Amino acid sequence: MKSNKPLRVLYITSEWPTEEHPHWAPFVVQQIRFIQQAGVDTEVYHFRGRKNPLNYIKFWFELRKCYNLKTFDIIHVHWGQSALLALGSGVPLVITYQGSDLQGYIGEDGKFTLSGRVLQWISANVSRFASALIVVSENLAQYLPDPNRAKVIPSGIDFDLFKPTLKKEARSLLNLPLDKKLVLFAANPRNPIKRHYLAVEAVSSLNQRVGNVELITVSNVPHTQIPLYMSACDVFILTSKHEGSPAVIKEALACNLPVVAVDVGDIRHRLEDIEGCVVCKDDQPETIAEGLEYALKFNESNTFNGRDKVRILDEKQVAAKIIDLYYQILK
Repeated sequence: MKSNKPLRVLYITSEWPTEEHPHWAPFVVQQIRFIQQAGVDTEVYHFRGRKNPLNYIKFWFELRKCYNLKTFDIIHVHWGQSALLALGSGVPLVITYQGSDLQGYIGEDGKFTLSGRVLQWISANVSRFASALIVVSENLAQYLPDPNRAKVIPSGIDFDLFKPTLKKEARSLLNLPLDKKLVLFAANPRNPIKRHYLAVEAVSSLNQRVGNVELITVSNVPHTQIPLYMSACDVFILTSKHEGSPAVIKEALACNLPVVAVDVGDIRHRLEDIEGCVVCKDDQPETIAEGLEYALKFNESNTFNGRDKVRILDEKQVAAKIIDLYYQILK
């Protein structure tokens, strides 16, 4: 039964905007904002473990100095490693797994790092102490000791923010060329997982085939500016080594921007029925270039409508599902 008293939820996350990194984890910020707007009393504790066990011990104690944890109905952590701070609290724990926490990290050499493997082990095993587990895509559940415990709730979309703008107007505002086909890569190019080099090679291959194409790389800009870049470009490219349920793909579709992506995370499920989008059969630059060429040609002669395909992911509906999960736990 739901009482008149609002739920009180503490969110713990290792990724959060800071003065040094003001644009980190916008999808987590957005989700918590919508849950708050739905009437939940929320607090956020964010920290940076920096792969150092001593930091986790330090923040475990600091968290308890900041809050009386028993005053919360639920503790909800984002990324598995964040759950270490909640252990021993006696408060029902919800863990949302985002991808890299269960799949590991890639080094500059393209191989999985030892620290990433340790992170995988920790993230998987803290699940044993949780009241509920959320994975943003179905494929992540396989990394958990008991996959059947995981509930799939993808990250949502703020449809008021992510909506199409006229292409010419968007390019003018961003000072982008009007006479080229623009391919958008929206991720940190220095993050090895995102494989920016592969996007560069694919667009280079595409230019050899059709010419007059430019790769637009966007990183470290306000989340509110991303819809403008999506409206200005002709196709979105994703070349990651692995993903969970990339929010940026859904946001691109909400802006009616077609997507060409390698087959990672839940991308095939998200794109396979949308004409004008391509899930590449492999991650070779030439294959991705073929996908980009198809998407560009298709969308020259057809009206692309990805927005209707992702309406089910409205952040308001996602927030409602998470709040319902909280009440199920408290029963």
